[in-house]
Amino acid sequence: MTESIVVENVSKQFTLRYHRTIKQMSVAAARGHKLSETFLALDDVSFRVEQGESIGLMGLNGSGKSTLLKLINGIMTPDSGKVLTRGRIAGLIATGAGFHRQLTGRENIFLNAAVLGMSEAETRRKFDDIVEFAEVGKRLDSPVGQYSSGEFARLGFAVAIHVDSDIFLADEVLAVGDKPFKQKCMQRMQEVRKSGRTLFYVSHAAASVQKMCDRVLVLEKGKLGFDGDVKAGIRYLHYDEPGETAEEHADAELGADV
Repeated sequence: MTESIVVENVSKQFTLRYHRTIKQMSVAAARGHKLSETFLALDDVSFRVEQGESIGLMGLNGSGKSTLLKLINGIMTPDSGKVLTRGRIAGLIATGAGFHRQLTGRENIFLNAAVLGMSEAETRRKFDDIVEFAEVGKRLDSPVGQYSSGEFARLGFAVAIHVDSDIFLADEVLAVGDKPFKQKCMQRMQEVRKSGRTLFYVSHAAASVQKMCDRVLVLEKGKLGFDGDVKAGIRYLHYDEPGETAEEHADAELGADV
């Protein structure tokens, strides 16, 4: 089969700065305090994804999931190792990413679509479908800076899901929005999965990962701790243990609906 994504010995380091102003830095230095420190967001991560696979990326907060998606999407480059992808990449890796807050929803559809590689003609052809999916109604001609976080998410996902892509990335896109919209997103992502496109789905919701994915990767403090069967990956994370919260119960219900 054709490989869609290759991640080979990838590491990414960031610098955490404790002080913002020169005055704060001067005071801290005089007291012998640290001004900054580096940490590895990703540490020698390797895996390969075949075209058409549906991958669930899981892990605790701060494990490196979003960093990995940004490397796959080409927003960042690794400090070492390599990331190779085949074909057009689309998806939503941050709520409202690529939006200009002073432009209207209508204008941002064209802007965001262009960022994702769609031509103006292609965007015009799909415009009505995007607007219908986003459900922003009369807010379409208002500046997106006036949108709620839910409206941001709906509009961003609506544009991304209508891009003809080979790889679709989704980073907690369903964390914002009401249940009917979440269900609609999940149904559309199922269509992406069945179309033969590669799906890379980041989520803490075990039920939806089980429904959506063929394989799970688990990151632990920047390292790849698990790569394999979905149910085994969920057990590895202890997400199947008793003591379910109300939010987790809602996620389970959502997973059962799609």
